[in-house]
Amino acid sequence: MTAELVRGQNHPLPDTRLELRVSAGHPVVAGATLGDERGLVAGAEWIAHPGAPVRPGVEVPAAPAAEHRVAVDLAALPETVHRLSLLLALPPGAGGPARFGTAAAPFVTVADPTGAAVATYTITGLDRESAVVALELYRRQGAWKVRAVGQGYEGGLAELLADQVASAAAELAAGRLDAPAAASVPSPPPLVPETAPADSASSTTTISYAHPSRRPAARPAAPAPGPDTAGTGAVPSPPAGAAVPPQESRPAPVAGDATGWTMDERLYNQVWGMFEDLARSVAAYRSARDFADHRLDRAVDQVLADPSTRVGGAGDAARAAARATHEELMGRAQEVLDRDLAQLAAESEVVEPALPVAYARWDNPAWHAYRAPEEPPMAVRLGDLHLPERGDLRIPFLVRLPLERGLWVDSGPGRTSAAGLLDETELRRLALDSAVAHTARLLAAHPAGALTVHVLDPAGGGAAAFAPLVETGVLAAPPARGAAGVTAVLAQLTERVDLLQMAVRGDASEDLPPGFDPARQLLVVHDFPHGFDDRAVTRLRYLADEGPSVGVHLLMVADRADASAYGPVLDPLWRSLLRLTPVPDDHLADPWVGHAWTYEPPTVPPGSAVLWQVLGQVAEARRRNHG
Repeated sequence: MTAELVRGQNHPLPDTRLELRVSAGHPVVAGATLGDERGLVAGAEWIAHPGAPVRPGVEVPAAPAAEHRVAVDLAALPETVHRLSLLLALPPGAGGPARFGTAAAPFVTVADPTGAAVATYTITGLDRESAVVALELYRRQGAWKVRAVGQGYEGGLAELLADQVASAAAELAAGRLDAPAAASVPSPPPLVPETAPADSASSTTTISYAHPSRRPAARPAAPAPGPDTAGTGAVPSPPAGAAVPPQESRPAPVAGDATGWTMDERLYNQVWGMFEDLARSVAAYRSARDFADHRLDRAVDQVLADPSTRVGGAGDAARAAARATHEELMGRAQEVLDRDLAQLAAESEVVEPALPVAYARWDNPAWHAYRAPEEPPMAVRLGDLHLPERGDLRIPFLVRLPLERGLWVDSGPGRTSAAGLLDETELRRLALDSAVAHTARLLAAHPAGALTVHVLDPAGGGAAAFAPLVETGVLAAPPARGAAGVTAVLAQLTERVDLLQMAVRGDASEDLPPGFDPARQLLVVHDFPHGFDDRAVTRLRYLADEGPSVGVHLLMVADRADASAYGPVLDPLWRSLLRLTPVPDDHLADPWVGHAWTYEPPTVPPGSAVLWQVLGQVAEARRRNHG
């Protein structure tokens, strides 16, 4: 799997021969420095740049470009070299942005000799910097790793090199940037053409969030229709009003055209590629929109600041020109967004029907042919994600298995208009129904008998919602009632976690007691904190913190306000859980580009018996497995 790095994170490298791919959406200069254990560069001969692109173990492009491929052979580096740093700089006078903060965030991929991505890094958080150390490959105890750096320099390449090489840093920087402009590779079509003031040279700002590993040109040919593909070669018609440039030839989307060993893995990677594409496209659009608004405000301020143009025809003409430029910028931004969203919508229409049951919506016909799997899938679908720019374009929200953290279905009032239209009783009912649907999905994703489910329902208020789980016989025991039932189940699972942790630490997994259930455990908690005393709350927190590492998982259905009497003692509990909602809510935020994604819970179609049918198949497979 590809590691998506954040600043400061490192990742081991599987090979010494690598390719560093850079996608910036605008011309940049790519280079590299070879440093010792402290990262210090001995001299100019240890810097690869357009004027001297080849150094021992590394070769960089000889000209500025919007996209680069840097070849690296770590085995060919001199023994004194312990660190290779990838540098990116904005070439002056190339018609592009003067600082990284006004352009798209550069995207870097580290690929192995087969072309498969090992790690990716989006360099965010830059502002006035015109040069950046993107990442570094470093030797540690005989092994090589990659670290995401993202260190920018407002003083440009001269300041960057001054940190690494003591002598003639400014001269080296100037030499690197003297590559002929004619040799540069054209950047992608601009999203935001910036019209410069009349007294300066015009320039163009381009913003492109195209995912480097998902370019249409790099896609393989469509496989023959079959059980692992969508079975169609036609591109679904884009939505009405979507602007798709007629001169651009786009291949038909294909389900499962991402990298991976199995179709499930390829579809998983494709879904998250779609997520990245949507995030980048919307981030580019919002950046372009903000840029257009900023230019309009600046132009109007300039008119008002000049007494000669403040009033009269000259001022009116200047304001009209500024508004016309603003409308042109917004139109171009919207055109590119519509084009990207139309392509993603076409891909979604092909991918969605091809998803396996673990990734599929409840209304997918694949569920009617459900049979218990032999092995668990990579992930399960816990809902959909979308952004306000295109609310009908839904990206499956896939969560990896086994779960790394517990789930919390929030039955509280929430902050959305959808939640505000429901009374407290209805909202709690929807939350419990959603939790049962999540439980059914988790059961269906595991092989027969590989997941054991326990339910805590102290007051018995969830009897109707839990009926599918109880009546199909997929629970380990009937839902536990009252304080005594809560205590017994929590004590059993806490003891299990302690026992498994001791077995792991002592490397004695084979010495577990006879009859020990090897299955993963899921505890569904309803109506918290009713029936919980202080000791039960402590055990619940312990299960949330320590359980996932040994296969004990938690699914809470609760309103945080109901537990307010415990004060801040339960804050770590809520923070450790993945919050889900029974109604659409924009509470899921990604740290990558800062979007607030709207989460749509999975819903069983009204009147459908699919959930009962699936649970019946789970119970039947379990009986056959134990029979």
